[in-house]
Amino acid sequence: MLKRTLFLLLLLPVFAFSQVLDPVKWSTGLKDLGNNEYEVLLNAKIDEGWHIYSQQHPQDGIGIPATIEFEANPNMELIGKTKEDGKLMDRYSELFMQQEKLYENKVTFRQKIKLKEAKETTVKFSAESQVCDAEKCLPPDWKEFTVKITPKVINDQPEEVAAVDETPTEIIEEPVNDSIQSEIALNEKTDTAQIAAAPPAGDDFNQGGAKKGSRLWEIFFLGVSGGLIALIMPCIFPMIPLTVSLFTKQKKQSKAQGIKKALIYGFSIVLIFVFLAAVATWAFGASALNEFATDPWINLIFFAIFVFFAISFFGAFEIALPSSWANYTDKQADKGGYIGIFFMAFTLVIISFSCTLPIIGSLATQAALTGSYYGLIIGSLGFSITLALPFVLFAIFPSWISSLPKSGGWMNTVKVSLGFIELAFAFKFLSNADLVWQAGILGREAFLAIWIAIFGLLGVYLLGRFKMTLDSDSNKIGTGRLFFAIITFSFVVYMIPGMWGAPVKLLAGFTPPIHYAESPNGIGGGTQMATTNGAENGLVKGQKMGPHQIPLFLDLNDAIEYSKEVKKPVMIDFTGYACANCRKVEERVWSDPQIKQMLLNDVVLVSLYVDERTPLPKEEQVYSETLGRPLKTIGNKWTAFQIEKYQNNAQPYYIIVDENMNSYNQNIGALLDVDEYMNWLKTGIDNYNRTKNMAKN
Repeated sequence: MLKRTLFLLLLLPVFAFSQVLDPVKWSTGLKDLGNNEYEVLLNAKIDEGWHIYSQQHPQDGIGIPATIEFEANPNMELIGKTKEDGKLMDRYSELFMQQEKLYENKVTFRQKIKLKEAKETTVKFSAESQVCDAEKCLPPDWKEFTVKITPKVINDQPEEVAAVDETPTEIIEEPVNDSIQSEIALNEKTDTAQIAAAPPAGDDFNQGGAKKGSRLWEIFFLGVSGGLIALIMPCIFPMIPLTVSLFTKQKKQSKAQGIKKALIYGFSIVLIFVFLAAVATWAFGASALNEFATDPWINLIFFAIFVFFAISFFGAFEIALPSSWANYTDKQADKGGYIGIFFMAFTLVIISFSCTLPIIGSLATQAALTGSYYGLIIGSLGFSITLALPFVLFAIFPSWISSLPKSGGWMNTVKVSLGFIELAFAFKFLSNADLVWQAGILGREAFLAIWIAIFGLLGVYLLGRFKMTLDSDSNKIGTGRLFFAIITFSFVVYMIPGMWGAPVKLLAGFTPPIHYAESPNGIGGGTQMATTNGAENGLVKGQKMGPHQIPLFLDLNDAIEYSKEVKKPVMIDFTGYACANCRKVEERVWSDPQIKQMLLNDVVLVSLYVDERTPLPKEEQVYSETLGRPLKTIGNKWTAFQIEKYQNNAQPYYIIVDENMNSYNQNIGALLDVDEYMNWLKTGIDNYNRTKNMAKN
């Protein structure tokens, strides 16, 4: 931990001036339509992984829809509304429980105008938008643009246009001004107690969101896990010694030849699975898979499919390809040679279909959620390598086969157990559809009750209290079954407090949000959250009740005044309504009892929402050198302050300061480790108390 801290401190000077994220590049263009009509183009080039919201995005939702406003001009009239040209993504956000309309990569806004007279005209307009990635949103921003129109006139008549040029004729960039000059009425006095600049919030350090590369590794290891499960299924496990014997016990064959054949056999398995995944990706595309994964009707289909898989694993029926396929590939395998080995591998794939399809189906669903084009291919690569590896290793070391457990009833136990897990995941897809439609059928309590019942039955099954159709008659419970039964019942007990409003952090992202419940405060806790101001709630002027009933301020000046009164440091929380990482920290970290007590008793918490749309009073709508424009909203004010003071514009961003804005700790972003967050919080509080005590003495 000490080495890591020293390394990060050494990097601070490098990152100090690279905090402001700017993932969208804007340019303007002009298209001459003839007859004094023109089309003004506003092009947005969006960095990979980011998106901006469409004009069609709900105005009352989380996330700011794009807004294009043209300044009135006596020689110009607008024709129709501003149109959008790009691939509109219409998908559901489970985190914010709303349908979102957005654009990735690029979008062009088009506005037709008509000049009343064919003379030089300057068109002025502004654009407001909010840019987000999968984990965070930057503060909403607006920029001003100017396009000059100079009509070509011949004999006082506009020249006819022979061809339309879509190329932008004028580019206007709006770089962020790095000067730190603010007219926000805040005391920014600093002294030697102020800590150095913070590491970039967009860096991998303490960010909860995973980059695409890390997500591909996650799906690869998910594939490896699926392969390990498939190996002990009754469709595959008995095939290992049988297949290996074909490579090692043939007459007139050296050991090296047997190993070579095993390697070709293993490579063929990998090739078949990866090829099928590539075909599926080519046929559907990653974006289509991702849209499927967020569509409520598709989620209902996934629910039905997973229930179908679960019933199959319970032994009601077998999922199998036509027997003629297996017979054909088996005949081809008899031909011998490398082609024969390839068809042996193909035969294994077909025979094991009933066991591998549910696992591959689950893997495909998770791969779709990564949003990567290669997600399914990478996951299938991990799955097939794991599946093929034992055949190769046992061919190289045939003596190891004797150490394998014998085939038996335990394999059906594994299959049935996987059926319970498939059934549990099926209700996750049903929950997704319910959240999209806001039907309120599968709230948090109902979802947890179903999972408690499913895993409770799994634990009872593992203890042998009931049997499924294909189970053996043995009444003995092995060590392995007992061990997994203990784990299962422990998981059930862990989930039970969630019915009373406990966060159950291990299931974050699986259960519906804590507020999507019949009783947001837990069973018996009432249906209303305490959010009103007033002394009767233990709140002072300017405070409101925040997450986990932690009081907080929404204005920095109010928080500073209160900190002077109670002699506590101020913890600034730069946040946003559309900030996914902010919600993760609040749900996973602030809910910890020790951290909650520190936030309640040791600091004055202030949450500054950079996307707050409430207009500022006229006297506070001053010009910001940093943003290069006047401040319009409360969110603008906190955005400008964060950039000017800390050269950072990402959320969440946490700082511990005193009434003079002196920092007492390294500023951090989305730190999701409870222990590290607690150490950070304690260090800042201790530094504050130590400094104040020294000042008294």
